Amino acid sequence: MIDENPFRQMGELARGGIVCVADHASNFVPEDVPLGIPDALLEKHIAIDIGVHGVAVRMAREHDIAAHLATVSRLVTDLHREEDHPGVVPTESDGHLIPGNIGADVEGRLNRFHRPYHAALGAWLDDAAPKLIISLHSFTPQLESRSEDRPWEIALLYNQDDRAARHAIRLFGEQGLNVGDNEPYSGRELNATMNRHAEAHGRYYCAIEVRQDLITTRVEQSRWAAMIADVCGRVALALD
Repeated sequence: MIDENPFRQMGELARGGIVCVADHASNFVPEDVPLGIPDALLEKHIAIDIGVHGVAVRMAREHDIAAHLATVSRLVTDLHREEDHPGVVPTESDGHLIPGNIGADVEGRLNRFHRPYHAALGAWLDDAAPKLIISLHSFTPQLESRSEDRPWEIALLYNQDDRAARHAIRLFGEQGLNVGDNEPYSGRELNATMNRHAEAHGRYYCAIEVRQDLITTRVEQSRWAAMIADVCGRVALALD
């Protein structure tokens, strides 16, 4: 049994500052949630946003950006989906069947993981009154289920509110990066956490996707943490 909340919070929460949210920061699966998949799949992007935990931890420890981190795998409950989304307890991901989730008690998973995670996140953000939220994810450079070109090194997603994203796209581009604008998927379709906790409250946010092969080592994670912190600090200033 999981004996702790499906999230943890790191760093000093400075009211009016920058915070980080990472919905897919863990590949932990409780013993009483049998997924019926090989353990090797838990190391893949279908279970966790590879590299994100390391980047978020370094931003919290080294750049004073407090973080709210998921501590359960997206294969148990996808915290970055609406409660009524068909993939909130996924039965398939990138061509891999998740047999343990077929016929699963979705309501039980929501009560145990999804709802506590978002209730805590909402209260945390109310306390923070952040100037800017960083929603941090990573994407795989190559899907297994289909062939598509994913050349971007970093991407910014957004739904209706692109105010912060537009500044970030420009600033990351000035770093010489190949920046995706609502790529490799659209924030108009996949923006659940920021729709709920940012756009619904008029809060500025940057939903950032880093290509996972660029943040696999500690050195890379430190480099990207510093760059994201710098760029987002400048975004926050530009929004004044």
